[in-house]
Amino acid sequence: MAESIQNGVFRRNNTVPPADNGVMSLFSLTGRTAIISGAGGGIGLAAAKAFAEAGANVAIWYNTNSEAIEKAASIERAFNVKCRAYKVDVTSCDEVEAAVDAIVKEFGGRLDIFVANSGTSWGDEAFIDADISRYHDLMKINADGVVYCARAAGKHFRRQKMEGTTTDGSKLTNFSSGSFIATASMSGHIVNIPRRQAAYNASKAHIIHFCECKSLAIEWLRFARVNSVSPGYVTTGLSGAVAEETMNSIRDKIPMGRFGETVEMQGIYLYLASDASSYATGADFIVDGGYTAP
Repeated sequence: MAESIQNGVFRRNNTVPPADNGVMSLFSLTGRTAIISGAGGGIGLAAAKAFAEAGANVAIWYNTNSEAIEKAASIERAFNVKCRAYKVDVTSCDEVEAAVDAIVKEFGGRLDIFVANSGTSWGDEAFIDADISRYHDLMKINADGVVYCARAAGKHFRRQKMEGTTTDGSKLTNFSSGSFIATASMSGHIVNIPRRQAAYNASKAHIIHFCECKSLAIEWLRFARVNSVSPGYVTTGLSGAVAEETMNSIRDKIPMGRFGETVEMQGIYLYLASDASSYATGADFIVDGGYTAP
């Protein structure tokens, strides 16, 4: 934080604006490298496709869904970019750091975008009736996993900006700022009854404030932007064991009257990954069909 604040006030010109070459050029990711955790399916895979279509080379991480390997190959063929899949356990800080370092080296020595999307659900069970190990397991993925990803990615963002080099020491002249995006949830803002998921809600609130879009955004002002996305109910198959009656009750509380689809999340992730959001940091973007509006 000392790098962006002097004598108790923010330094002038901590960041620079992009060139004005037309609005569509701001969304281009050509030549950039992105890593996305939890990208074997769902929102993470949708973001990977969006980034690749915009020109980025993409590394997608998965834990148990080995179909990610073929999905990465399909993305590579479709968009003529480099796309690889890697099995990474985000609950291990050492494994996360090793994976990031190896992938950055393999992808030309640079990192531009990291999406911390790995997460697990709670289902619908009262906290006091659940085994405490479930709480610990959830927090390791939803909270600690994001912290580990941020730590590993931030080191590369800082080096690239402050030293102007790739991992092998070559000069890097076309890097202005990294973009770290964490997938939070509208559940980090509300108690979305009738589901009982106190632990899940707390894990997502942790991402929104303590870990990502508030604190790190200020610490990283000079070398990266940090934001989070809070999806509402999106059809991903990851909601856990929830009774149909409960899901119908939830659907009735969505002003748009339906669950979202992963394709509807692509735009916000591309916006945050690209120069189109060059003046956005420390923000959480709720995309929930209006659920939290009333």
